[in-house]
Amino acid sequence: HYRMAKYFMTFIFAIAGIIAFLAASFNWGWFFTAQNAQYVVKLYGKQKARIIYGALGLLLIAMSVYFYLNTPAS
Repeated sequence: HYRMAKYFMTFIFAIAGIIAFLAASFNWGWFFTAQNAQYVVKLYGKQKARIIYGALGLLLIAMSVYFYLNTPAS
C-alpha cells in the first residue's frame, strides 16, 4: 500500500504542477477565472499571477520528481 500511495501522491503533484504551468504559459482563461485563482489575480494582477502560477507549477513538478526519486519503495 505504501508504494501505491507514493505513486499516487507523486502523480497528483505532477498533474497539478503541469496544469498550473501550462495555464500560466498559455494564459488559459478558465484557469484564471476560477474562484481560487481570482484571489491571486485580484491581489497581484493577471500578469504577475501568471508568473506566480508558472513558478508554482514548476515547483510542484520538481517536488514530484524529488519525492519519486527520494522516497524508499518499501
